[in-house]
Amino acid sequence: MSEGPATSDRWISAFLDAHAAELDAARNTQLAYGRDLKDFADWVAHRGGTFATAAREDVEAYLVSCDANGLSKATRARRLSSIRQMYRFAHEEGWRADNPAIRIKGPGAVQRLPDALSVDEVSRLMDAARGHGRNGAERARNAALLELVYATGMRVSELVTLPASAARGDPRMLLVRGKGGKERMVPLSGPARAALSAWLTLRDEAEDKARLAGRPASRHLFPGPGADGHLTRQHVHLMLKAIAGAAGVSAARVTPHALRHAFATHLLAGGADLRVIQTLLGHADLSTTEIYTHVLDDHLKSLVLQHHPLATAAKGS
Repeated sequence: MSEGPATSDRWISAFLDAHAAELDAARNTQLAYGRDLKDFADWVAHRGGTFATAAREDVEAYLVSCDANGLSKATRARRLSSIRQMYRFAHEEGWRADNPAIRIKGPGAVQRLPDALSVDEVSRLMDAARGHGRNGAERARNAALLELVYATGMRVSELVTLPASAARGDPRMLLVRGKGGKERMVPLSGPARAALSAWLTLRDEAEDKARLAGRPASRHLFPGPGADGHLTRQHVHLMLKAIAGAAGVSAARVTPHALRHAFATHLLAGGADLRVIQTLLGHADLSTTEIYTHVLDDHLKSLVLQHHPLATAAKGS
C-alpha cells in the first residue's frame, strides 16, 4: 500500500482531478463534491482524525451529525456518495486498504413529484416576459430565455452557456452540451425561433457597440458581466421570480427547473413517447424520466375527481 497525500486538501484535489479527467464531470458537480468532502474533512479533523485514519464508524457518526444539523435526506445521500467515491479512488490508488463507506446504507433521497405549471400559467409567464425589462433589449432577451427553456426543456446551466453561434441561421434544432459533456439535439418551436431571432438582432447590435468602445465581444448567446461572460443561473432565477409576480403566478413555483418540468409534462400529456422525452431532456436513465408519468397520473386523477359527474355527485351527497 502506498502512502497517500499528506493533507485532506490534497486528497480532495487528487480525487477531483481524476474524476474530471475520467468522467468529464460538469463544473457544478465538481464543486458540489469538493464542498461535501471539505465538510467531512473538517469534521474528521475536529475529532483528531484524517482521511487516512477515518473508519466506518466515523463516516456513520458524520452522517448522524448531518441529520442532527437538519440536512435533508437528499443532501445526506449526496454527501455519502461523495465520500464513498473518494474512498473508492483512494483504495484504487493504494492509499487505503479499504473503503470505510462502501457498506453504509444511505438515507435515500425523497423523490418529490414536481408541481407542474399548467399550459395557461406558462402562457401568462411568456406574456409577462415580453414586457419585463428596463429596455427593449432586456425584454427581448427575457422572452427568448423563457421561450427556449419551455421549447427545449434545457437545464439552466445549458441555457446560459449556449454559444451565440448555435443560434445563427434561424435553426430548426439546437445543439446542446449537457452533463458530462454529452451533446444532444433539441427542436425549436416557431415562437422560440421568432423570439430567438428578435433577441439575436438586438444582441448583435449591442456587441457591435461594445467592440467599437474597445470592449471584447462575448461568444455567449446571453452575455453577462460576470467572469464567465454569460448570465448566471442566479440571475435567471431572480428574473423568473420577478416575471412570475408580473404574471400573477406564485413565484415559489417558478424556476428554470419548473419550466423544464412543464416542457416534459405537457409533451407527455400531448402523447409524446417517454423515450423521446428522455432524449430531449438528456436523461441517461429512463427511470429518471418516468417520474413524469406519475405527475400525469396525478393530473388525470384530479381531472376525474373534479369533472366526472359521478364524482361530483358523490362529493355533493
